[in-house]
Amino acid sequence: MKKDKTMLQIGTVTLKHPYILAPMAGVTDLPFRLLCAEQGAGLLCMEMISAKALKYKNANTRLLLSIHEKERPVSLQLFGSEPDTISMVAKEIEELPFQILDINMGCPVPKIVKNGEGSALMKQPKLVYQIVSQTVRALKKPVTVKIRKGFDEDCINAPEIARVIEEAGGAAVAVHGRTREQYYSGKADWDIIRKVKEAVSIPVIGNGDVTSAEKAVQMQKETGCDGVMIGRAAQGNPWIFRELKAYSETGRIPDRPTKCQIRDMMLRHMELLMEQKGEYLAVREMRKHVAWYTKGLEGSSKLRDEINHTESREALEELLYKRL
Repeated sequence: MKKDKTMLQIGTVTLKHPYILAPMAGVTDLPFRLLCAEQGAGLLCMEMISAKALKYKNANTRLLLSIHEKERPVSLQLFGSEPDTISMVAKEIEELPFQILDINMGCPVPKIVKNGEGSALMKQPKLVYQIVSQTVRALKKPVTVKIRKGFDEDCINAPEIARVIEEAGGAAVAVHGRTREQYYSGKADWDIIRKVKEAVSIPVIGNGDVTSAEKAVQMQKETGCDGVMIGRAAQGNPWIFRELKAYSETGRIPDRPTKCQIRDMMLRHMELLMEQKGEYLAVREMRKHVAWYTKGLEGSSKLRDEINHTESREALEELLYKRL
């Protein structure tokens, strides 16, 4: 049977579409991933999880491991800097129903970098090799890695690190086109993604400044990347995956959701959060999501202010029906 050109193969895992939800702390929890899955995301990435926290059986970290059968395929992401710890923990949790194990080497947060984790690993190619090779040997599932352009302007080495990852047995690499120093400011460098693609034979997933279906296709054309990872553009906008899927298949983009559809999505998001975290946490977490969902809508500023004072599901629902 002829393979669909939109499919992406990562090790033993086949993605129906090459458009991927990026891992985002405090965003890509189970409820949000389910919404993105329903809209057609090709792969869902979980929030990054500390390998050390899992090693020491941290209770709060266990909630991050929640996976639903309806969100396949899903990628579980670990962060850390100790090869033994990461590979051991990865082996211990391999029985969980995730399809891909990802290692974070791109997080720019100071407390992560200070510990030599996340994007700090970009400065240590030998350690990168040890972490990836040990984890690959420990697992039967594909191991991927998320990196950045480099640590700073004096250390732009994504192609070199990608080659190390490939040599260590990594099944794919995702590249954010900014240095750690940039965080999420300035323009993402798509040229570095192209250079990574030219440097390795494993799939390369591009990340950075993709805000629409047109931009995703543009990135693929300009860089040759095999997949596109969507981060901030998916916040409050799970519909972007429906648009990406439709545009890649038909060249047309579906109509944007109406106010009523946005309201209904927020209410569904709230229900899913309540199921997993209870009303108290769900209401408070929905405050940021409501701000994202309603960005640019008439009266959204007033709504955001009002939503920050809601204390119950009933009050939040009443406000959304009143304003939308």
